[in-house]
Amino acid sequence: MSSILNSVLSLSAMGLVFGAGLAYASQKFAVEVDPKEEAILNALPGANCGGCGFPGCGGLATAIAKGEAATNACPVGGAEVAEKISEIMGVNASAGTKMIANVICNGTNSNAKNKSLYSGILDCKAASLVANGPKSCSYGCLGFGTCENVCPFDAIHVYDDGIAHVDEEKCVGCGKCIEACPKAVIHWIPYGQEVSIDCNSKEKGKDVKEKCSVGCIGCQICVKSCPFQAITFENNLAKIDYSKCTQCMVCVEKCPTKAISGDLSKRKTARVIEDLCIGCTICAKNCPTNAIEGELKAIHKVDPDKCIGCKVCYQKCPKKAIEMI
Repeated sequence: MSSILNSVLSLSAMGLVFGAGLAYASQKFAVEVDPKEEAILNALPGANCGGCGFPGCGGLATAIAKGEAATNACPVGGAEVAEKISEIMGVNASAGTKMIANVICNGTNSNAKNKSLYSGILDCKAASLVANGPKSCSYGCLGFGTCENVCPFDAIHVYDDGIAHVDEEKCVGCGKCIEACPKAVIHWIPYGQEVSIDCNSKEKGKDVKEKCSVGCIGCQICVKSCPFQAITFENNLAKIDYSKCTQCMVCVEKCPTKAISGDLSKRKTARVIEDLCIGCTICAKNCPTNAIEGELKAIHKVDPDKCIGCKVCYQKCPKKAIEMI
């Protein structure tokens, strides 16, 4: 009996010694955690999508706390989370322009031709390994839903027309679909941007026309007609500079193949608020289509037939005497 008691006492003593040793070691070699890092991690949405470029929310929290990432680096959290993190870091919030994914291809089943039938794995990466995919256009959306499968927010889907479509209200800009697309047919676009060039082909016009009825044929009519020099031409493809685009939709009207998307029914017209107009003529001088008329110190008028809804007059008016209707 005494031997059993001695064994129990010995084990208890050893446990106390080892426990004390571990407690000392945990304090001696403990890794200090920045309280800001913990607060930032709590403020982040916890999506762990990797859209920020860091390994999950924990990695981003560490980077922000160390000053290696911006307070608005989380694409999921948006302005609200950016403001909370800015308060923690003691800096001014800067949410920036929200960017979302956009499929720059309108090569639907009815618009684009196929060169072959594909009966393999229903995955874009797998299909692209077989003769670069079944579509005649090697740059177009294959429509097998690889992007849809990787999206953690249910923001992109392939419909019956055979191409992927992004739900801009659900898209948080995590970039998963952009990384997954083997055709690099998904690009960033500012949230709310109505005008976009929906073609990814780098081929010359003749080849494009043979393969897709709505592809960019390189005529450069959009480049020449844009009043704001917001469209350039490179690698046989038109490209929009969104920082210059006013969404006047002149390019949408002029494009002969309808490769530029934009709902003309949503284009607004400027209207002068007579009670506020002081006749300074600033609006008339800046209007690219001469749609505003009026003498100095007289109330100005907008010609709705000439107005393209570019909002330049609205932005330039010092008295906010112009509204878009």
